[in-house]
Amino acid sequence: MIRMRLDFFDLQLFINIVDTGSLTKGAERSSISLQAASERIKKLEQQYATSLFTRHASGVKLTIAGQTFAEQALRLIQQSKQLEQAMSPFAKGLSTQMTLWCNSSAQSEYLPLLLPQYLVENPHIQIDLQEAESNEIIQTIEKGNAKLGLISSFFNAHQLQTLAFSDDPLVLICPSNHELSQRTELRLVDTLNYAFVGLMQYHSLQQSIENQAKLLNCAIQYRLRLPNFAAIAQVVASGVGIAIMPKRAAMRLNQLYAFDQIELVGEWAKRQLQLAAQNFDELPTAYQHFAQFLISQKSKLILA
Repeated sequence: MIRMRLDFFDLQLFINIVDTGSLTKGAERSSISLQAASERIKKLEQQYATSLFTRHASGVKLTIAGQTFAEQALRLIQQSKQLEQAMSPFAKGLSTQMTLWCNSSAQSEYLPLLLPQYLVENPHIQIDLQEAESNEIIQTIEKGNAKLGLISSFFNAHQLQTLAFSDDPLVLICPSNHELSQRTELRLVDTLNYAFVGLMQYHSLQQSIENQAKLLNCAIQYRLRLPNFAAIAQVVASGVGIAIMPKRAAMRLNQLYAFDQIELVGEWAKRQLQLAAQNFDELPTAYQHFAQFLISQKSKLILA
């Protein structure tokens, strides 16, 4: 088996000789002496134990072996230039910006646990989080206006490739003295006669919950809308009303505020977060790397 250490200068010298049809002119184009060029070509021929050129008074011509070498040398030189271009932004310290579309739960409860590590390990990366309802994310990726998204498994994403990311069930939280606090599980319909504390109208999770209520021909009664889960938990613990939020958020906030958690029945509440793309293998390299990182961190996200 032939073993060699590639010297791209020798490859370019060889191509220069082929292009000019002359060892002398090829050496001039490569800015080396004729003797140095001749020695380099001789070493290549010794390395492969075959002649690459036939010499004539008017110049040189390729042998069949030389023709094969020339084709492969050109390919390697082109790949080398492509590699230089791909690595140039890193050498110059330029940033690569990615956009990850995600629903409310992913944005507030999962990504803050994982993104700091990724950003520290990849200082040239900038990540823009675009929060939206899962169905909107699916449509945006299908249209080619987004590359990567974290969506709820409840929505139809059959046109996309998906990878399981984490379980993300919803629970109902209520004041400890609320009449629902004695229940171990609830259907959504069992809760709709009570006053709710919810997220602001623009939050994708709240839109999803309201859509489920509409399917039951009901409307949620809000006493108050707030911008985040922490504010909701504090108000619920004060006795204002009940709320629905991701179990991970409820577990975190239950350490700060006294409220009860009740499991919700129904596929819509037994959610799983999925990473979605049109085709993971066709994503830009930076997105592929990021997707692989997210999936590799699944073990850190298992709910107790």
